[in-house]
Formats: sequence, structure tokens, C-alpha cells
Amino acid sequence: METLTHSDALARFGHALADPTRTRILLSLNHAPSYPSELADQIGVTRQILSNHLACLRGCGLVVAVPEGRRMRYELADPRIGHALNDLMGLVLAVDPDCTCVGPDGRECGCG
Repeated sequence: METLTHSDALARFGHALADPTRTRILLSLNHAPSYPSELADQIGVTRQILSNHLACLRGCGLVVAVPEGRRMRYELADPRIGHALNDLMGLVLAVDPDCTCVGPDGRECGCG
């Protein structure tokens, strides 16, 4: 297991939140741990799509799979992730409608 610098950890958190499905998974797990089949039904995606996103979130170190008999329960990897999500949900942003953010690859991020 690799320990990341603060900027690397923030970049992974940002990558996770950049996708609406991963965001919904994190918000759901912030409310309570859950099983993949329940998560898929709750957020309205197929189990395969959910599995791919859970793999991404595990790889980013944001969620963990906890064995429970023959099932795996997913939860946030650290309670501080939940605190960060709660803090972000409390933000009120003044968004510039003309914003055209450009990522490091030169593509627009789609915020504008």
C-alpha cells in the first residue's frame, strides 16, 4: 500500500468526485455502509457499472470492502472522508456562467 502526499490525495478525491456515479456512491456510503446490490439499486446503475466505480474508489483509497460471510460490505475508508463530504455539501459557490476551465490535458472540464 502506498501513502500519498496531500496533493496526490486531493487529486484522487477530486477524480472520484468528478464522476456523478462515484459521487453518489460516496454520499450513500457517507450515510451508511452498504452492499453492492443495494448500492446499485439505490443509485440506479447496473451491478457491473457499480463494480467498476467501486474498484476505482478502492484504488483511490476512499472506500474499503469488509467481508461479511460470503458478502462484501462497502464503507468509507476513513471517517474524515465523510467529514470532508459534509463540508463540501455545505459550500455555496458563486459560479461564473462563462467559466471554461481547462484541464492539464487541454480539454475543457465542462463547468461552463
